[in-house]
Amino acid sequence: MNARDGGGGEGTLGRRRRFENSEFTVRIYPGALAEGTIYCPVSARKNTTAAEAIERVIERLRLDRTKCYVLAEVKEFGGEEWILNPSDCPVQRMLLWPRVALEQRALSGGDDYRFLLRQKNLDGSIHYGGSLQMWLRVTEERRCMVERGLLPQPEPRGDHADLCRLPELNERTLLDNLRSRFRQECIYTYVGTILIVINPFKFLPIYNPKHVKMYDNHTLGEMEPHIYAVADVAYHAMLQRRRNQCVVISGESGSGKTQSTNFLIHHLTALSQKGFASGVEQIILGAGPVLEVSK
Repeated sequence: MNARDGGGGEGTLGRRRRFENSEFTVRIYPGALAEGTIYCPVSARKNTTAAEAIERVIERLRLDRTKCYVLAEVKEFGGEEWILNPSDCPVQRMLLWPRVALEQRALSGGDDYRFLLRQKNLDGSIHYGGSLQMWLRVTEERRCMVERGLLPQPEPRGDHADLCRLPELNERTLLDNLRSRFRQECIYTYVGTILIVINPFKFLPIYNPKHVKMYDNHTLGEMEPHIYAVADVAYHAMLQRRRNQCVVISGESGSGKTQSTNFLIHHLTALSQKGFASGVEQIILGAGPVLEVSK
């Protein structure tokens, strides 16, 4: 029993209310309606309707509002598409999925449960833009080629990875830009050579060995903003210029300074283990407690 909930009955009621008000991330795949976007993350509660989720996707991806869109649920068995009514609640449907379907899986792992954004024709029929799996495979291959530098980065959809590139810089445009990127799970944004981080209060899959290799030996600003990019620039500047480098991490309590420090050290350790500098990894790992004490 939680003391903040009071007695037994009130505790159950309190937990139920918290569950009802909890926010979930619903990934909606726009397909050919938004080129270069694999999925659009939408924050939704248990009572958020399909119509409300569609409106958020339209606003975020800046889709054509003159057209009609519907949300389709894809089931694992055979990949059938079930069109949701505007009043249906995607989160409630998602909570009925098997547990394994709620976990992150590779896009090439076959048909799995997901929500698709479909366009509705004038006659009421649904416009199907080809095979779902074919689109997923092509889109994922394109994303990998962009990350490897074989294709140009897609044009920004109303937001900028560097606030210095805003056409009009004021408090409103700055906050709107950061808010738009945060809703797309882009928690990093540059201000020139400064990196702004917004704590997502959840783990994002952008700290794996693939991203370590992706940001290895790249100029700052070449790729999507990331803490690894800052660590990589400092590390290679140290090797090339043979001068000490300093990375300042500042922020309010709870902003994520400790976690950012851990990610920074993780990337520096991974780089040093490639053989560029013997014994550097031990020095970097030993810096952790010192950094914590000096806060």
